Amino acid sequence: MNSSNFMNDFFLTNKHLKSLPKHLLQYIVDQDYNQYTPINHAVWRYVMKQNLDYLPKVIFGDYFKGLKEAGITIEQIPNLYGMNRILQKVGWAAVCVDGFIPPKAFMEFQAHKVLVIAADIRQIHHIEYTPAPDILHEAAGHAPIIPNKKYSEYLQLFGKIGANAFSSSTDLELFEAIRNLSILKEAPGTSEQLIHKSEKEVELIQKRANKEELSEMSMIRNLHWWTVEYGLIGTLENPKIYGAGLLSSIGESVWCMTEEVKKKHYNIQACKVNFDITKPQPQLFVTPNFDYLIDVLHEFSNKMAFKKGGEYALEQAIKSGNIASCEYESGLQISGKFTNLIKFEGKGIYLQTTGPTALFYKGLEIKNHGTNFHKDGFGAPLGKVVNFDLSNLNIEKCASLGLLKNKKINFEYNTGLILNGIIIDFVLNSNSNVILISFSDCNIEYKNQVLFNKDWGQYDLVVAETVVSCLPGAINEKYFSEKKYDYKTQTIKVNYTESEIKNQKLYQKVRKIRDSKSGHQELKTIFNQLKSKDTQEWLLLLEMCELTKTQDEFLFNELKDYLKSLSDRRKDFKKLILDGLKIL
Repeated sequence: MNSSNFMNDFFLTNKHLKSLPKHLLQYIVDQDYNQYTPINHAVWRYVMKQNLDYLPKVIFGDYFKGLKEAGITIEQIPNLYGMNRILQKVGWAAVCVDGFIPPKAFMEFQAHKVLVIAADIRQIHHIEYTPAPDILHEAAGHAPIIPNKKYSEYLQLFGKIGANAFSSSTDLELFEAIRNLSILKEAPGTSEQLIHKSEKEVELIQKRANKEELSEMSMIRNLHWWTVEYGLIGTLENPKIYGAGLLSSIGESVWCMTEEVKKKHYNIQACKVNFDITKPQPQLFVTPNFDYLIDVLHEFSNKMAFKKGGEYALEQAIKSGNIASCEYESGLQISGKFTNLIKFEGKGIYLQTTGPTALFYKGLEIKNHGTNFHKDGFGAPLGKVVNFDLSNLNIEKCASLGLLKNKKINFEYNTGLILNGIIIDFVLNSNSNVILISFSDCNIEYKNQVLFNKDWGQYDLVVAETVVSCLPGAINEKYFSEKKYDYKTQTIKVNYTESEIKNQKLYQKVRKIRDSKSGHQELKTIFNQLKSKDTQEWLLLLEMCELTKTQDEFLFNELKDYLKSLSDRRKDFKKLILDGLKIL
């Protein structure tokens, strides 16, 4: 966790950051602006210049205006302190994180209108596309379209809905494997053998995932990918780019507009279309407008556990293998690790949690029903009681039905479940309706299966019939022990060689000439130095070429000729060099 000083200073830059829940703070890291080398800034300039040359032809909306409203320039990597002050005007904020973060956390940030920006920037050998999240992708991709009110509405809604999606254990495995692969691919000097091993791991987990039923998070992740990251808008014949993955990839933004990339009408079925983050996309989806995206998102959310409820919702909670919460029609909520759902003719009749469990009513913990009391788990019947209506019970109605303190009663549910015990107390809600009945000497059986034994202590009966919603996580995290998420793989910080440091100093000299608008005569000396070493520093040469265009025609032509010669010798640089010269 970062120092309190950094967090306090950073949060002052944007009021929207103050609304972030405590458990999300663990993912925020300091941008450490001094980490960016002159080469990093040159990479930023190159990509942004290419974007500004090409994207206005294919982007939805005004890219120039979007950059300005997000506080982004082409000259240097944005500083989040300044960017946040400007984003505040459009109702958003931004934080730096360390690479990929867990999908649920990502969605939660988005729900709070906070952009998640990876602090690192791609290395020069991945200048066209990087498999790892970086500041170019997030800042130059996501931020410029944020000022569009309808898109902003969609993005926040997506976060709110996505944060309610259940993940599976396989989802978490796949997340860690993809994170590891992206780190290895972006780190200089990683062996091909190690990358291949990591790719095989991702492939194996993905194959296993393909055999399983897609989790809610898998499906909503797919929708996010085909819209927020790789979305097109308009018609199949004339689509425009709005997805951040395309906006930040100078290679794929061109590639996606070719006939080789199939364009399909976007609809809810896109939730079942998986993707490979490490490769260009063979197909893309086109939405007619942002309102349609919102409609599809609502359509999908209606099928999710937090809206659908019932057996489906409880099964999603169990499959997640993590802390989850359910809510009854009465407003009573249970938070814990759901482990079992006993069924009768396909319908749930009894749910069980294992380990610390807490009971809430509309978000507030019920007194004496926290994790300390229900430390071993909790069980609750589902369905109707024969001859009793459990809905809207108050003390007067209980009395009329013979439900009195110190009286032994017997409940038979329409599922065949039997409960008998002595009433010792009632828990009422704010409307004086009974939401819990506590029993001593309680036994619960179903077809000779003991679900609760009187020797286990007090039993608390949920006075309700139906689970109307299930959510991942606890209703209130503060009542559960905070658990810091530990990544299996940490991002690799680049250790520069002596030669690389010397190159950086040359980039810095050239940048100083650009910023000061003086010292152009030094460029000839730098060029001669580079030529003597038969340099491959094509990006540095392009930077110098740009500076000499109006200052030294002879040197400009020399640099241009050298770059053309280099492009003929190095096919891997050819397109990058020629694209750079084209802009000049």
